[in-house]
Amino acid sequence: MNERGLFTSLLEILWVSTKLGLTSFGGPVAHLGYFHQEYVRKRKWMDEKSYADLVALCQFLPGPASSQVGIGMGVMRAGILGGIVSFVGFTLPSVIMLILFALILQGMDVSSAGWIHGLKIVAVAVVAHAIIGMAQNLTPDLRRKAIALLAMVITLLWQTAYSQVVVIIGAAVIGFLLYMQHHQHEMDSEDRVRFPIKRSVAVVCLVLFVGLLILLPILREVTSIKWIAMLDSFYRSGSLVFGGGHVVLPLLEREFVSTGWISEEAFLAGYGATQAVPGPLFTFASYLGAVMYGWGGGLLATGAIFLPAFLLILGTLPFWDAMRRNPKAKAAFMGVNAAVVGILIAAFYQPIWTSTIVDPLDFAFAAILFSMLVYWKFPPWVIVLAGAVGGTLTSMF
Repeated sequence: MNERGLFTSLLEILWVSTKLGLTSFGGPVAHLGYFHQEYVRKRKWMDEKSYADLVALCQFLPGPASSQVGIGMGVMRAGILGGIVSFVGFTLPSVIMLILFALILQGMDVSSAGWIHGLKIVAVAVVAHAIIGMAQNLTPDLRRKAIALLAMVITLLWQTAYSQVVVIIGAAVIGFLLYMQHHQHEMDSEDRVRFPIKRSVAVVCLVLFVGLLILLPILREVTSIKWIAMLDSFYRSGSLVFGGGHVVLPLLEREFVSTGWISEEAFLAGYGATQAVPGPLFTFASYLGAVMYGWGGGLLATGAIFLPAFLLILGTLPFWDAMRRNPKAKAAFMGVNAAVVGILIAAFYQPIWTSTIVDPLDFAFAAILFSMLVYWKFPPWVIVLAGAVGGTLTSMF
């Protein structure tokens, strides 16, 4: 592709991805539907089979699946620059909205507002729905249910900075041992898919991903610089999340509320706002960074939480065919995915449930919001609005 053709492609990617970033409400699953409509059906940038492969890879990796699909789509269209432009277009609208919301909220006392408690109850309903959906997909048999249960018990009773990493590594070993035979004789007759990234570039990205995951916690300990600590917390959260944006809430709450960096009221106000804006839910990090360190902190937090997703998608695209045919990798990931469900249930109970559902009225309101979301299929922004209004009304009683 010549320079003029590349520039035209990049402009087109920016236009389409920004349009999606301004209109894509409804979370990761809805985003994949919007992408399919725009990129596959309307513009024919990719065929159905390649799109399904790309989605499968992004579901397989930790990180925000819909953002990774967007990055991958840009890479397939115009190389690494295309991936960057696609990411910026899809992410920037919600980043700007949430940083502005954080800066406006700083001048207000939100600690006793009824609408904040309403948003906390919205978070209970939304995260419960996300966990139930993940459990159905990732723990369909008794052995994986047992892995999830064990992960939940260990995470609840052994609350340290390293417990989640230890549980995930242990689950990978258990999954490998239990499910290796399950995949040993599978034959994969699917066509090979080619991706426009050199394997050497991919290896550099994977080394950088692992290196930062190891190096940032060490730097945090030896320097005690708050910016390094914030980078580490967001980068680690972005690296350990399987299953989309709702899942990052419990991890971030542990990193920032439990340690006193941000009040629970401000945290949950931002989560409610994130539900109400279009684009990826990981931009919740933009709000948190802006609350702690202004707009500069918001941009740094955004970069830190999305960087693992970027490094992983660039690092695995060229190896995807080999990975999805490898029975050892499949077996290990079956164990990891089950453990993630257990970790999330533990984090859902403490601190989300224990700090929010304090009386029968809270439980009743959470049940109504959950039913609106799951059974009556109201869009998330309606649930957020209902939570804020309901919280204001119930605070009067």
